[in-house]
Amino acid sequence: MRSASGGPRVLLRRLRETMAEQVSAQERLDKIVVLIAANMVAEVCSCYVLRIDNTLELYATEGLNRDAVHRTVLNAHEGLVGLVSSEASPLNLSDAQSHPAFSFRPETGEEIYHSFLGVPILRAGNTLGVLVVQNRAKRTYVEEEVEALQTTAMVLAEMIASGELAALAQPGAEPAAGHSLHKTGAILSDGIALGHVVLHEPRIVITNLIAENIPLEKQRLEQAAPLVPVREPRARQRLRLPAEPALRRLAHG
Repeated sequence: MRSASGGPRVLLRRLRETMAEQVSAQERLDKIVVLIAANMVAEVCSCYVLRIDNTLELYATEGLNRDAVHRTVLNAHEGLVGLVSSEASPLNLSDAQSHPAFSFRPETGEEIYHSFLGVPILRAGNTLGVLVVQNRAKRTYVEEEVEALQTTAMVLAEMIASGELAALAQPGAEPAAGHSLHKTGAILSDGIALGHVVLHEPRIVITNLIAENIPLEKQRLEQAAPLVPVREPRARQRLRLPAEPALRRLAHG
C-alpha cells in the first residue's frame, strides 16, 4: 500500500485526535479528508452525505474545487458516487471516465483525475454517504487501500450518525441518518394494534472509537460479563415450572 505518513494505524490515530478536537463540524470534516488524502497519497479525497431527499451532497473535499462543497448534489443513483451508494459496495476503477455510470460535474474540476476508489459509509446496514479518493494517474487501488478507506468510513459513519452535520444543512436537506421517518398507510380493518416500544434514552454518545490499549479493553469486557444478568430459559418462564429440587420431590412421590 502506498502511504506517505505511516499507514492505516497512523491514520486512525490522527483521526481519533481530530474527532476529539473542539472545532466546528465543517472544520473537522475538512481536516479528515486532508488526512485521508495525505495518508493514501491521493490527490483527491471527498465525502458525500446522503440527504433525506435521497440525494448525495458533497460535504467536504481535498483536491476538488472547494466552491463545489454544498453545491454539488447528485441523485441517489447518479454517477459513480451514486452507484457506490445504491449498491452499498466499493468501486475501484483505473479509468473512471470510461465507466458508463460516470457523470461529469464541471464545478468540481474532477475531469483531470482518472483513477477512482469509492466506498459506502455504512452504519447498521444503512448507507449514510460515500467516501472517495482519486488520482490523476491510471491505477487500480490495492486491497489494503480499499480496506483502509472502508475502516476510515466507519469513523465518518459515527460522525454522521451523531447528528453533528445537521447544523451544516439547509432545511429539508438534512442528512438522512437519524431523521425521523413517517409513513401513512391504508386501514384495511378497524381494531387495536399491540406492540413494544423501546426508548433509547439516555442517548450514549461515543467519542473514542478506537481502543488505545486492546488488552486492557479485553480485560474490562471480561470483568463486565459476569455482571450481566442471565435470564431463565423461555420454556421455563412460559410453563412456570418449579425449581429442580421441587421436581425431584414430585418424581419420588
